[in-house]
Amino acid sequence: NIEKVADKYHSVAVQSAKNQLDKVFSVNVISGGDPLEIFTDHEGEVIFKKYSPVGEMHEFAGQFAETLHKTCDLMVVITDRDAVIACSGVPKKEYAEKRLSADLEKLTENRALYKYRTGERRLCVIDDASGTHYISCCAPIVFDGDIIGSVVSVLPENASGEGRNVELEAKMVQTAAAFLARLLA
Repeated sequence: NIEKVADKYHSVAVQSAKNQLDKVFSVNVISGGDPLEIFTDHEGEVIFKKYSPVGEMHEFAGQFAETLHKTCDLMVVITDRDAVIACSGVPKKEYAEKRLSADLEKLTENRALYKYRTGERRLCVIDDASGTHYISCCAPIVFDGDIIGSVVSVLPENASGEGRNVELEAKMVQTAAAFLARLLA
């Protein structure tokens, strides 16, 4: 008897039999077309790891986010396709390496610039958001025709979003996304 439990990223199968302990199998799901790194350990076991071009430059992305925060007074989050890789102006403990929200994944997949408009539903950056920030602007990072991440500016939950220069903020986020993509070329 096998019971399966699954979500978008993980699958768990539990094998049950009379008079025997249950066996639990956990599997991470890899989407078709995702680039992979293949490693072997000292015992010859093969390990597959999703490759993230943006994740490879997390140190530079962190410096870039810090610069945008200091010079433009933007709270910035830089992501790959799965998680936050760099941030500035927001609590690093709250955002660093956290899985993206379904809303942010959809925005990025749309391949278009997103700008929050007053009165719209507020979208979170990460899955387990405590409701402290929401997405203000989002631009996908596109390299070789593939979406590899996003640059997101965020606003505190208590901010109305009014009085900000949306067009300038959007241009800064777009410029950052284009620059990060060019670094990979």
